Amino acid sequence: MKFGETFMEYLHGEQEQFLGTCSHVEYKRLKQVLKRCRTCKSLHQACDAGQGEEADGTPRLCRCEGCPVCDQMFFSELMKEASEIAGCFNTRVRHLLHLLVATGIQRYIQCFRPCFKGDRQVLLEEGKMLMEYVAMNTIAIRKILKKYDKVHGSVNGEHFRSKLRAEHIELLQSPWLIELGAFYLNFRGLDAEECAECSTHFSFHFDETKFALIMSLAGSIKLEYDLTCAICLDIVFNPYALGCGHLFCKSCACSAASVMICEGLKVASEDAKCPVCREAGVYGNSVHMSVLNLLLKKRCKDYWEERSSAEREEMMKQSKEFWDRQTKYMIGYF
Repeated sequence: MKFGETFMEYLHGEQEQFLGTCSHVEYKRLKQVLKRCRTCKSLHQACDAGQGEEADGTPRLCRCEGCPVCDQMFFSELMKEASEIAGCFNTRVRHLLHLLVATGIQRYIQCFRPCFKGDRQVLLEEGKMLMEYVAMNTIAIRKILKKYDKVHGSVNGEHFRSKLRAEHIELLQSPWLIELGAFYLNFRGLDAEECAECSTHFSFHFDETKFALIMSLAGSIKLEYDLTCAICLDIVFNPYALGCGHLFCKSCACSAASVMICEGLKVASEDAKCPVCREAGVYGNSVHMSVLNLLLKKRCKDYWEERSSAEREEMMKQSKEFWDRQTKYMIGYF
């Protein structure tokens, strides 16, 4: 079965109610845009008449660097859809994971959640649909961009994929996808072998030998997220994902941004750059990977406790130095 038919079945399948509140790639309509391209159509007619062949006799595809019709309707529409899909996915995952790491009164409410029949299964089904949502839309974007390059004989589609990554709306780059994988491992409490059988659509496991979260999604999409901090070169502790997608320990990221741990990354200067890619302004929209942190706490207990103790000591040291400076300033002022 062609992917277009598979994608339409997905949109009108069991997930239809879920998808009613989420955006998705308009795969069929975007393909129609390419079919209606007059420049490409005229060239294909020439090929059919034997006037558009290469020296070796193979049909000549369109060699234009860009088609105004396709560029205006195709890329702008696809960029809008990709942004909406990423936003919808991030919001739904954030809502799903909210009570898992809740505190205060929300934690108290969470204690009563298992009393409700089927609540656990509902959360797992929601996570499953979100995983499939990522996989199907990622494949759709890849397929339609590949089709664009084939029709136009260009690499503009590949360049567009790079643009999605540069603007951080590539679904597979989303830190919330890592959080969703960690959610399944935490919620189910499965080991690697059991996780591999939890769904026919995706599988994942935590590789403790090289500290990586490995996911396999539909369409032969395999992802490996390295959980090593690029600053301390150890497994991330209390991890944060910066706006560019790179993972760091909170203490390491605060050090790189020249802020105290107790202040947090949100107060970092707009000029502060990521230690890896050197992109500026990535600290203000950083994401606390609380579910991943919970997974590491369970899987690496000794290491986690050691780092937790060290971070508390560092916070106390920084706080003492801060208040000492404030006291000296006030004494000098008076």
